[in-house]
Amino acid sequence: MRIAVYEFLTATRRGCDPQSPEHALYREGRAMHDALMADFGRIPGCCVSSLSDLHNLPEDTDLVVIAPETGGLLAELVRCRPSPLNATVEAIELTTDKARLAEHWQHHGIPTPTTTQRPPRADDSFPMVWKPRDGAGSTDTFLIRDPAGLATAMAQCPSHHDMIVQPFIPGCAASVAFLCGPRQTVPLIPTFQHLAVDDRLHYTGGELPLPEALAERAVRLAQRAIACVPGLRGYVGVDVVLGEPTDGSGDYAIEINPRLTTSYIGLRVAAAFNIAELWWRIARGEPVAADAAHWQPGRVRWNTAGTIARA
Repeated sequence: MRIAVYEFLTATRRGCDPQSPEHALYREGRAMHDALMADFGRIPGCCVSSLSDLHNLPEDTDLVVIAPETGGLLAELVRCRPSPLNATVEAIELTTDKARLAEHWQHHGIPTPTTTQRPPRADDSFPMVWKPRDGAGSTDTFLIRDPAGLATAMAQCPSHHDMIVQPFIPGCAASVAFLCGPRQTVPLIPTFQHLAVDDRLHYTGGELPLPEALAERAVRLAQRAIACVPGLRGYVGVDVVLGEPTDGSGDYAIEINPRLTTSYIGLRVAAAFNIAELWWRIARGEPVAADAAHWQPGRVRWNTAGTIARA
Protein backbone atom coordinates (compact mmCIF):
# COMPACT_ATOMS: atom_id res chain seq x y z
CA MET A 1 0.00 0.00 0.00
CA ARG A 2 1.02 3.59 -0.57
CA ILE A 3 0.25 6.47 1.81
CA ALA A 4 1.23 10.12 1.46
CA VAL A 5 1.19 12.65 4.30
CA TYR A 6 0.59 16.31 3.44
CA GLU A 7 1.05 18.72 6.33
CA PHE A 8 0.35 22.22 5.08
CA LEU A 9 2.71 24.31 7.20
CA THR A 10 5.76 22.11 6.70
CA ALA A 11 4.98 21.58 3.01
CA THR A 12 4.73 25.32 2.37
CA ARG A 13 7.31 26.36 5.02
CA ARG A 14 4.82 28.87 6.42
CA GLY A 15 5.72 29.76 9.96
CA CYS A 16 9.15 28.10 9.94
CA ASP A 17 10.78 31.39 10.97
CA PRO A 18 10.82 31.49 14.81
CA GLN A 19 9.77 35.16 14.61
CA SER A 20 6.68 34.34 12.57
CA PRO A 21 3.27 34.64 14.28
CA GLU A 22 2.49 31.20 12.82
CA HIS A 23 5.58 29.54 14.29
CA ALA A 24 3.66 27.78 17.08
CA LEU A 25 1.34 26.20 14.51
CA TYR A 26 4.37 25.27 12.39
CA ARG A 27 6.00 23.46 15.33
CA GLU A 28 2.79 21.53 16.03
CA GLY A 29 2.47 20.65 12.35
CA ARG A 30 6.07 19.47 12.17
CA ALA A 31 5.68 17.29 15.27
CA MET A 32 2.49 15.67 13.94
CA HIS A 33 3.99 15.16 10.48
CA ASP A 34 7.13 13.48 11.79
CA ALA A 35 5.21 11.22 14.20
CA LEU A 36 2.77 10.09 11.53
CA MET A 37 5.51 9.45 8.98
CA ALA A 38 7.30 7.24 11.50
CA ASP A 39 4.18 5.28 12.42
CA PHE A 40 2.94 4.63 8.88
CA GLY A 41 6.51 3.63 8.05
CA ARG A 42 6.31 0.84 10.66
CA ILE A 43 3.38 -0.87 8.91
CA PRO A 44 4.62 -3.96 7.02
CA GLY A 45 4.32 -3.44 3.28
CA CYS A 46 3.53 0.28 3.57
CA CYS A 47 5.35 2.82 1.42
CA VAL A 48 4.88 6.23 3.02
CA SER A 49 5.99 9.55 1.58
CA SER A 50 5.90 13.18 2.63
CA LEU A 51 4.05 15.24 0.05
CA SER A 52 4.85 18.85 -0.81
CA ASP A 53 2.44 19.19 -3.73
CA LEU A 54 -1.03 17.63 -3.81
CA HIS A 55 -1.03 17.71 -7.61
CA ASN A 56 1.81 15.16 -7.76
CA LEU A 57 -0.07 12.43 -5.90
CA PRO A 58 -0.16 9.05 -7.69
CA GLU A 59 -3.64 7.61 -8.21
CA ASP A 60 -2.94 4.46 -6.15
CA THR A 61 -1.97 6.43 -3.03
CA ASP A 62 -4.12 7.15 0.03
CA LEU A 63 -3.70 10.66 1.37
CA VAL A 64 -3.65 12.11 4.90
CA VAL A 65 -4.12 15.89 5.04
CA ILE A 66 -3.12 17.89 8.11
CA ALA A 67 -3.88 21.61 7.94
CA PRO A 68 -5.46 24.46 9.91
CA GLU A 69 -9.17 24.96 9.34
CA THR A 70 -8.83 28.73 9.01
CA GLY A 71 -10.29 30.26 5.88
CA GLY A 72 -11.62 26.93 4.66
CA LEU A 73 -8.07 25.70 4.02
CA LEU A 74 -8.54 22.13 5.28
CA ALA A 75 -11.71 21.61 3.24
CA GLU A 76 -10.05 23.08 0.14
CA LEU A 77 -7.09 20.72 0.39
CA VAL A 78 -9.22 17.63 0.98
CA ARG A 79 -11.44 18.59 -1.95
CA CYS A 80 -8.38 18.31 -4.21
CA ARG A 81 -8.08 14.60 -3.45
CA PRO A 82 -10.71 12.84 -1.30
CA SER A 83 -9.37 9.87 0.68
CA PRO A 84 -10.85 7.35 3.13
CA LEU A 85 -8.19 8.52 5.59
CA ASN A 86 -9.77 12.00 5.74
CA ALA A 87 -13.24 13.27 6.62
CA THR A 88 -15.51 14.29 3.77
CA VAL A 89 -15.52 17.92 2.64
CA GLU A 90 -19.11 18.28 3.92
CA ALA A 91 -18.14 17.05 7.39
CA ILE A 92 -15.11 19.35 7.45
CA GLU A 93 -17.17 22.38 6.42
CA LEU A 94 -19.74 21.69 9.16
CA THR A 95 -17.33 20.97 12.00
CA THR A 96 -14.82 23.73 11.27
CA ASP A 97 -17.55 26.39 11.31
CA LYS A 98 -17.93 26.76 15.07
CA ALA A 99 -21.15 28.77 14.85
CA ARG A 100 -22.76 26.30 12.48
CA LEU A 101 -21.58 23.31 14.51
CA ALA A 102 -22.98 24.80 17.73
CA GLU A 103 -26.37 25.25 16.05
CA HIS A 104 -26.21 21.69 14.70
CA TRP A 105 -25.36 20.30 18.14
CA GLN A 106 -28.16 22.24 19.81
CA HIS A 107 -30.60 20.84 17.27
CA HIS A 108 -29.45 17.31 18.20
CA GLY A 109 -29.50 17.91 21.95
CA ILE A 110 -25.72 17.96 22.48
CA PRO A 111 -24.74 20.26 25.38
CA THR A 112 -22.53 23.04 24.03
CA PRO A 113 -21.99 26.68 25.04
CA THR A 114 -24.35 29.30 23.65
CA THR A 115 -22.62 30.70 20.56
CA THR A 116 -23.20 34.16 19.10
CA GLN A 117 -21.59 35.51 15.96
CA ARG A 118 -20.92 39.12 16.84
CA PRO A 119 -18.38 41.19 18.78
CA PRO A 120 -18.64 41.00 22.59
CA ARG A 121 -20.42 43.81 24.42
CA ALA A 122 -20.07 45.40 27.82
CA ASP A 123 -23.56 44.21 28.79
CA ASP A 124 -22.64 40.56 28.12
CA SER A 125 -22.03 38.22 31.04
CA PHE A 126 -18.41 37.82 32.12
CA PRO A 127 -16.21 35.83 31.79
CA MET A 128 -16.61 35.08 28.10
CA VAL A 129 -14.53 33.62 25.27
CA TRP A 130 -14.13 35.49 22.00
CA LYS A 131 -12.53 33.50 19.20
CA PRO A 132 -12.45 33.03 15.41
CA ARG A 133 -15.38 31.19 13.89
CA ASP A 134 -12.97 28.88 12.04
CA GLY A 135 -9.81 29.16 14.12
CA ALA A 136 -7.19 26.50 14.90
CA GLY A 137 -4.62 26.08 17.63
CA SER A 138 -6.28 28.62 19.99
CA THR A 139 -5.08 31.47 17.75
CA ASP A 140 -6.70 34.81 18.73
CA THR A 141 -8.77 33.14 21.46
CA PHE A 142 -9.50 35.79 24.08
CA LEU A 143 -10.66 35.16 27.65
CA ILE A 144 -12.51 38.33 28.67
CA ARG A 145 -13.11 38.61 32.40
CA ASP A 146 -14.50 42.15 32.77
CA PRO A 147 -15.15 45.41 30.86
CA ALA A 148 -11.46 46.37 31.09
CA GLY A 149 -10.49 43.06 29.52
CA LEU A 150 -13.08 43.65 26.84
CA ALA A 151 -11.46 46.93 25.85
CA THR A 152 -8.04 45.26 25.73
CA ALA A 153 -9.28 42.41 23.57
CA MET A 154 -11.06 44.73 21.15
CA ALA A 155 -7.83 46.72 20.74
CA GLN A 156 -5.67 43.60 20.23
CA CYS A 157 -7.88 41.72 17.80
CA PRO A 158 -6.79 42.55 14.24
CA SER A 159 -10.29 42.01 12.86
CA HIS A 160 -13.74 41.56 14.35
CA HIS A 161 -14.92 39.71 11.24
CA ASP A 162 -16.07 36.10 11.63
CA MET A 163 -15.58 35.94 15.39
CA ILE A 164 -17.90 34.25 17.88
CA VAL A 165 -18.72 34.82 21.54
CA GLN A 166 -19.31 32.03 24.06
CA PRO A 167 -19.59 31.98 27.85
CA PHE A 168 -16.47 30.68 29.54
CA ILE A 169 -17.16 27.15 30.81
CA PRO A 170 -15.16 26.26 33.94
CA GLY A 171 -13.99 22.71 34.41
CA CYS A 172 -11.50 20.14 33.18
CA ALA A 173 -10.48 20.70 29.56
CA ALA A 174 -10.13 17.34 27.83
CA SER A 175 -10.13 15.79 24.38
CA VAL A 176 -11.07 12.44 22.90
CA ALA A 177 -9.71 11.21 19.58
CA PHE A 178 -11.57 8.68 17.44
CA LEU A 179 -10.58 6.50 14.52
CA CYS A 180 -13.61 6.56 12.22
CA GLY A 181 -14.40 4.24 9.33
CA PRO A 182 -17.38 2.92 7.36
CA ARG A 183 -17.99 0.00 9.73
CA GLN A 184 -16.96 1.21 13.17
CA THR A 185 -15.58 4.04 15.26
CA VAL A 186 -12.96 3.39 17.93
CA PRO A 187 -12.24 5.91 20.73
CA LEU A 188 -8.68 6.39 21.91
CA ILE A 189 -7.79 7.10 25.52
CA PRO A 190 -9.01 10.58 26.60
CA THR A 191 -6.42 13.24 27.42
CA PHE A 192 -6.16 16.39 29.49
CA GLN A 193 -5.65 19.63 27.58
CA HIS A 194 -3.16 21.98 29.19
CA LEU A 195 -4.17 25.61 28.66
CA ALA A 196 -2.17 28.70 29.62
CA VAL A 197 -4.65 31.34 30.73
CA ASP A 198 -4.04 35.10 30.85
CA ASP A 199 -6.02 37.46 28.65
CA ARG A 200 -6.03 34.64 26.07
CA LEU A 201 -6.30 30.87 26.08
CA HIS A 202 -3.20 29.11 24.76
CA TYR A 203 -2.98 25.35 24.17
CA THR A 204 0.41 24.25 25.52
CA GLY A 205 0.15 20.46 25.34
CA GLY A 206 -1.58 17.59 27.07
CA GLU A 207 -1.40 14.69 29.47
CA LEU A 208 -2.90 11.25 29.93
CA PRO A 209 -4.62 9.33 31.35
CA LEU A 210 -7.67 10.97 32.88
CA PRO A 211 -9.15 9.46 36.03
CA GLU A 212 -11.52 6.65 35.05
CA ALA A 213 -14.73 8.48 35.95
CA LEU A 214 -13.74 11.58 33.96
CA ALA A 215 -12.56 9.45 31.04
CA GLU A 216 -15.92 7.67 30.85
CA ARG A 217 -17.79 10.98 30.83
CA ALA A 218 -15.49 12.43 28.18
CA VAL A 219 -15.94 9.45 25.83
CA ARG A 220 -19.70 9.33 26.37
CA LEU A 221 -20.17 13.01 25.48
CA ALA A 222 -17.68 12.96 22.61
CA GLN A 223 -19.38 9.91 21.07
CA ARG A 224 -22.69 11.76 21.10
CA ALA A 225 -21.01 14.82 19.60
CA ILE A 226 -19.72 12.94 16.53
CA ALA A 227 -22.65 10.54 16.10
CA CYS A 228 -24.83 13.33 14.68
CA VAL A 229 -22.22 14.47 12.13
CA PRO A 230 -22.20 12.39 8.93
CA GLY A 231 -18.99 12.00 6.94
CA LEU A 232 -16.47 11.97 9.78
CA ARG A 233 -13.67 9.60 8.77
CA GLY A 234 -10.09 8.96 9.76
CA TYR A 235 -8.66 10.63 12.86
CA VAL A 236 -11.14 12.97 14.55
CA GLY A 237 -10.61 14.92 17.77
CA VAL A 238 -13.35 16.23 20.06
CA ASP A 239 -12.69 18.92 22.69
CA VAL A 240 -14.88 18.87 25.79
CA VAL A 241 -15.07 20.56 29.19
CA LEU A 242 -15.99 18.34 32.13
CA GLY A 243 -17.78 20.26 34.87
CA GLU A 244 -17.87 19.71 38.61
CA PRO A 245 -21.11 17.62 38.84
CA THR A 246 -20.14 13.96 38.86
CA ASP A 247 -23.26 13.01 36.90
CA GLY A 248 -21.95 14.87 33.84
CA SER A 249 -24.68 17.52 33.90
CA GLY A 250 -22.03 20.25 33.69
CA ASP A 251 -20.17 18.73 30.73
CA TYR A 252 -20.04 20.53 27.36
CA ALA A 253 -18.84 19.69 23.87
CA ILE A 254 -16.67 22.54 22.56
CA GLU A 255 -15.21 21.68 19.14
CA ILE A 256 -14.59 18.92 16.62
CA ASN A 257 -11.26 18.76 14.80
CA PRO A 258 -11.77 16.60 11.67
CA ARG A 259 -8.05 15.94 11.26
CA LEU A 260 -4.99 14.80 13.16
CA THR A 261 -4.51 16.76 16.39
CA THR A 262 -1.49 17.43 18.58
CA SER A 263 -2.68 14.85 21.12
CA TYR A 264 -1.43 12.19 18.68
CA ILE A 265 2.09 13.01 19.85
CA GLY A 266 1.33 11.72 23.34
CA LEU A 267 -1.16 9.02 22.39
CA ARG A 268 1.33 7.19 20.20
CA VAL A 269 3.78 6.96 23.11
CA ALA A 270 1.16 5.51 25.44
CA ALA A 271 -0.24 3.09 22.85
CA ALA A 272 0.68 -0.59 22.98
CA PHE A 273 -0.23 -0.75 19.27
CA ASN A 274 0.40 1.31 16.14
CA ILE A 275 -2.35 3.96 15.97
CA ALA A 276 -1.58 4.69 12.32
CA GLU A 277 -2.01 1.04 11.35
CA LEU A 278 -5.33 0.77 13.21
CA TRP A 279 -6.44 4.04 11.57
CA TRP A 280 -5.67 2.58 8.13
CA ARG A 281 -7.45 -0.70 8.86
CA ILE A 282 -10.59 1.02 10.16
CA ALA A 283 -10.62 3.45 7.21
CA ARG A 284 -10.55 0.45 4.84
CA GLY A 285 -13.55 -1.07 6.60
CA GLU A 286 -11.66 -3.96 8.16
CA PRO A 287 -13.30 -5.28 11.35
CA VAL A 288 -11.12 -4.72 14.41
CA ALA A 289 -11.50 -6.20 17.87
CA ALA A 290 -13.01 -4.13 20.67
CA ASP A 291 -9.70 -4.29 22.55
CA ALA A 292 -7.55 -3.38 19.53
CA ALA A 293 -6.69 -0.05 21.17
CA HIS A 294 -4.88 -0.94 24.40
CA TRP A 295 -2.55 1.18 26.45
CA GLN A 296 0.63 0.98 28.46
CA PRO A 297 0.52 2.00 32.13
CA GLY A 298 1.97 5.28 33.34
CA ARG A 299 1.51 8.97 32.67
CA VAL A 300 2.56 10.74 29.49
CA ARG A 301 2.90 14.50 29.05
CA TRP A 302 3.72 16.44 25.90
CA ASN A 303 4.02 19.97 24.61
CA THR A 304 3.21 21.48 21.24
CA ALA A 305 6.76 21.05 19.99
CA GLY A 306 6.55 17.28 20.41
CA THR A 307 8.62 16.96 23.59
CA ILE A 308 7.50 13.94 25.64
CA ALA A 309 7.82 13.19 29.35
CA ARG A 310 6.85 9.86 30.90
CA ALA A 311 6.06 9.20 34.56
